[in-house]
Amino acid sequence: MKKYFFLFFVCQSVFAQDWLVAPIAPKSEVKLLKNGRIIEISNGLIARQIQISPNAATVSYKILTTNEQFVRSVRPEARVTLNGKSYNVGGLYGQKEHAYMLDEWTDAFNGNSTDFQFVRHEIVAIKPHFEWKPTTWTANKNLPTGKGVVLYFASNNAELKGVEVAVHYEIFDGIPVLEKWVTIENKSGNELKINQVVNEILATPEEESAVVGKPEKMKKPHKLYIENNFAYNNAMRYELSDQATHWKIDSSYTSQVNYYLETPCVVEVYPMLGVGIDLAAKESYTSIRSYELLLDSYDRERNGLARRKMYRTLFPWTTQNPIFMHLISTEPEKVKSVIDQCAETGYEMVILSFGSGLNMEDASEANIQKFKALADYAHSKGIKLGGYSLFSSRRIDDENDVIDPVTGLPDKAAFFGHAPCLASKWGLNYIKSLKKFIAETGFDLLEHDGPYPGDVCASTKHPGHKGLDDSQWVQMSMQKELYQWLNGRGVYINAPDWYFLDGSHKIALGYREVNFSLSRAQQKILNRQNIYDGLWEKTPSMSWGFVPLTKYQGGTADAVLEPLSEHLTDYKQLMMQYYGAGVQACYRGPRLYDTDATKQVVKETIDWYKKYRDILNSDILHLRRPDGRDWDGIMHVNPALKEKGLMMVYNPLKEAITRKIKLPLYYTGLSKEALIRTQEGKAAKYVLDRNYNAEITVTIPAEGYTWLVVE
Repeated sequence: MKKYFFLFFVCQSVFAQDWLVAPIAPKSEVKLLKNGRIIEISNGLIARQIQISPNAATVSYKILTTNEQFVRSVRPEARVTLNGKSYNVGGLYGQKEHAYMLDEWTDAFNGNSTDFQFVRHEIVAIKPHFEWKPTTWTANKNLPTGKGVVLYFASNNAELKGVEVAVHYEIFDGIPVLEKWVTIENKSGNELKINQVVNEILATPEEESAVVGKPEKMKKPHKLYIENNFAYNNAMRYELSDQATHWKIDSSYTSQVNYYLETPCVVEVYPMLGVGIDLAAKESYTSIRSYELLLDSYDRERNGLARRKMYRTLFPWTTQNPIFMHLISTEPEKVKSVIDQCAETGYEMVILSFGSGLNMEDASEANIQKFKALADYAHSKGIKLGGYSLFSSRRIDDENDVIDPVTGLPDKAAFFGHAPCLASKWGLNYIKSLKKFIAETGFDLLEHDGPYPGDVCASTKHPGHKGLDDSQWVQMSMQKELYQWLNGRGVYINAPDWYFLDGSHKIALGYREVNFSLSRAQQKILNRQNIYDGLWEKTPSMSWGFVPLTKYQGGTADAVLEPLSEHLTDYKQLMMQYYGAGVQACYRGPRLYDTDATKQVVKETIDWYKKYRDILNSDILHLRRPDGRDWDGIMHVNPALKEKGLMMVYNPLKEAITRKIKLPLYYTGLSKEALIRTQEGKAAKYVLDRNYNAEITVTIPAEGYTWLVVE
């Protein structure tokens, strides 16, 4: 009896352990249950069960820490539209009540002969979707581990003989995330038109029971967070960039509270405009990928921590975070001078910014040799060199711009008002030239402004796509291929669109460019607001800010830092605000320092950042939002480090202030007591209350800042 009690206790302890605080013991696995009728994909945090007889469909999907169920009604595993006809991939039928599903019902479910039929499954090792070579500072250089399973389907339709549809699932160790996508292999001997692929369909419990109300106004389920790699539009936030997650009504759910059966409680993942490609015989197609994070809370901070851990774990290239500055010149001597300054102060990269004169589209021998010489010089000093290229928000000409499907005219319906088609003759050459320039110069970074923003193109003359139907899919695929090619070469990517899942490394916090023409006093508070607001879902390493060393977007002398030696206090505080958040800023100007005193300030700041780099690149907790009326601050936490927390606090007032602050230390992993010191002072011991808080007293200088370390 004691033995069983001990085992029960151990199991309970494992499942009660918080994956956001400490690694969990169970590993990912795929196993057969119920005499081979059920495939279960699990990792100790989540479990998905797929019944495979008489056909395949998910019958259970739950988070194990709370035992919350995310499936109320059975649906097919995918849906494909081929040659203009739609087919379910898998599917079980016979459920009469759709508000919930009981295990005893599933054995009586039937299949449908018109659906793609389950044939076999294969348990596989997970593999990276593209090659990644980190060459800059990286917090996590490890790719995720886990297990995968592939379900293969075939059709009874004679027209589709030889067409194999495969549904892929991957589950990862230590994180409640499941990845899913679909591949189609054409073994039919005939060309196959792929109109649309829906790679996920889930009938979930509803978030709210509204008697009346339109679907677009009703709440969507909060605890199922789905992110897919079909996102764009320059919003710099995923939710506003997502183009493929669709919440729909379920008319079969007749017992729902909504009188008009319009509760949004079915999620489907697919590109809105479809695929539209012709798949030749012996060719294969891969759909977009969705990542499903099952959450156990409604708390914004906790759910943000979960998302950020997903990025750091599954997409570790997002943890690369080199220290860079933005140079506004390409004159060789000025470039070399800034490279020298970077080497002397601890900076790691120079970016030849917009307005510098760099043209990476010029793949001529003379241009390549000029910048290869500068890259070689930078590398000799231990500094990386990269540059800026603009793709989207520009006009080329009538032949190469995207064509409006309504008017048939160029320069009318693009996201930015005007844009080239990436699959046009110019676009194909643009990518070719960019690759040649980067490969032959040895550049280490591409700052890509306006990557493909989702523009459709009705041209039938562009060599890279056939017409309107395939124009979006083709251009998106081309953009992803470029970023994955860059990752294979170790080239870092700054881009304003959400291409993180396919290799981009950094995006802006979010900002209004004109705000950088405001006074330095305004910029300091606005920048801290941008940091506070921009890091709820993004990690510090995924984000960048901006510091105009020289005039930018207008403004007067009180907006800029040049001459640097005359504004050292503001210069250092702006650096500390960004580096103290783990965020790299674009210090845009002609130099990093102008005097020895300035040089010392820059070097001291970078030395401080590097000393605490690991904790400063760790997760952020939000303490108090900047409002200019009282203190504000954030705190980094990481239970795996010696420094388990680092708090940055600021005082916008004109006199020093002393405040009592409750530090939330749960996510540091500390449970009873903590050692806390102000800057490099002597640490004091604090006892944590029952909510894992430590109350501290902090004095912050007038219009200044301080920082504290938790161990």
